[in-house]
Amino acid sequence: MRFIDILRDHLDEFNERYQGRITTTMRQAIHAMLSCRSNSQSTSHWACQRCTHTADFPLSCGHRSCPQCQHHTTQDWLAKQQAKLLPVDYFMVTFTLPFELRVVAKYQPERLYQAMFTVAASVLKDFALNSSKLAGDIGFTGVLHTHSRRRDLHPHIHFILPAGSFNKHKKHWQKNKGKYLFNAFNLAKVWRARLLENLTLQPTVTLPVSLPKKWVVDCRHVGKGLPALQYLSRYLYRGVLADKNIMSDIDGQVCFEYEDSQSQSTEVRTLPTVQFLWLVLQHVLPKGLRRVRDYGLLRGNAKKLRLQIQLMLAVTGAQFQVTESPIIAEVKRRLATRYCPCCQQPMRFMGVVKRTTNLIPAT
Repeated sequence: MRFIDILRDHLDEFNERYQGRITTTMRQAIHAMLSCRSNSQSTSHWACQRCTHTADFPLSCGHRSCPQCQHHTTQDWLAKQQAKLLPVDYFMVTFTLPFELRVVAKYQPERLYQAMFTVAASVLKDFALNSSKLAGDIGFTGVLHTHSRRRDLHPHIHFILPAGSFNKHKKHWQKNKGKYLFNAFNLAKVWRARLLENLTLQPTVTLPVSLPKKWVVDCRHVGKGLPALQYLSRYLYRGVLADKNIMSDIDGQVCFEYEDSQSQSTEVRTLPTVQFLWLVLQHVLPKGLRRVRDYGLLRGNAKKLRLQIQLMLAVTGAQFQVTESPIIAEVKRRLATRYCPCCQQPMRFMGVVKRTTNLIPAT
């Protein structure tokens, strides 16, 4: 059972039902997914170097909302993040948008999600500078998730950060001891005040009249960083619902399974088909909006400093895991490999064939 097949079979009904709510970005995602790995546009041309066999294969759409694509992109991101890991404990801080502001996420997602990243990052940096345990520069990675496990609209940002800071004046790494980092209630108060101030200053954003006084921020110790990275990568570059979780599409009803966050048990949710399609497609992000962002010591241009910290910790006796080596080869994008069905030898990519043009040579 594939999401794309359900979308194709019920597209007309979906367009009629949600005609006034489908954004341009959603339509672009729908077009990409429906043309993914089909022969309608173009194919990749391969040739065996041992025998004379050639073959054409349909191209993937590459859209980040497509459940068929981006598996290698996710693995590449995870490998790059592993190279940044430090041999220290990690914390995960989650900033959650209250229910009353989800209406803003529906109609002005780009402005809201950008504000969420900006404000949450500023809160973490200021808390670190004012902390007696840290009092220095920290690094963290944030990933935007727009849905709950039931796939309802539930915007929140997960940040993972190593438990320590770097004093650039003393050239010293300050380790955070214990399983406490920041007070979650204080984080929530500042998060609420700053985000509302940010949104109020944007003239095109209209806030609801009634807003809760208490917001939710969770700050918890997660041990080593790799498990947290793997959790964040789960929905990073692929669709919000994997095809393997779709159980059936019968008599206008779609059933899919999910893991309940409270009981940790597998539950089944059933929705009318068109409503199911909207449930998934409402999470298509605005074009150009980055879902994952690195800050401070983990940003791209801090690589040299990060390597110095890794070596500094290694000298002091900190133990790196096998996958957390401070000296790690540069991650390179893996090339696609196809094997000849005749002689089982690797085939060579020759280019892309389009219907209206000749072969485009590979570079």
